[in-house]
Amino acid sequence: MILFHGSEKIIYKPEYGLGTAANDYGRGFYCTENAEVAGEWACKRKTDGFINKYEFDIKGLKLCDLNDGNYNILNWLALLSCYRGYWQKKSIAEDAKDFLQANYLIDISGFDIIKGYRADDSYFSFAQDFIMGTISLQKLSTAMRLGKLGEQIVLKSKKAFKHISYVSSEIAEASVYYPKKYDRDLKARRDYAAERSKENRLNDVYIIDILRGVNIDDALI
Repeated sequence: MILFHGSEKIIYKPEYGLGTAANDYGRGFYCTENAEVAGEWACKRKTDGFINKYEFDIKGLKLCDLNDGNYNILNWLALLSCYRGYWQKKSIAEDAKDFLQANYLIDISGFDIIKGYRADDSYFSFAQDFIMGTISLQKLSTAMRLGKLGEQIVLKSKKAFKHISYVSSEIAEASVYYPKKYDRDLKARRDYAAERSKENRLNDVYIIDILRGVNIDDALI
């Protein structure tokens, strides 16, 4: 498969063990199959960057795909709450975080690759709204598809890093890609505001319902 990584520099050889541990799925090399999205990532500081292109041989690697039907959005949230730094304390959010990690946290240590949503900017705020109890599980599921941010693919193991090879790089001009990033995020926020303002349905499930043991199967259909 072809992967892209947006960065402020050219990365000829991705190295295992680098990067921050406070990313969505912890330390790893974060990529996308969409070159345009990689361009937006490269220009997040309003400066020019690079779209790095790689060939990635997935054969023989163990993949955890959070959207393949074996997991649900609560598994994703549990991982997010485990690795991402800021969560509201001394509130229902603190109880929700503990509950999610106790009941839905996946052990990803045995996987070479993680594939799932990217909690970028507005998307992280959508997740926080659910954790705080202000939107339902159904509305969160809808919100995560807004703005077409897509999925990210993260190389996690030493083995995975042996399967990726550099192809090329091209300049991502901030004058082009930062406005695209801004517009994508703005559209997601506007669509989210419209979705959030819709009347709640009788069977909508909130985090407090989950904490109290409500069955979420119907809500996740």
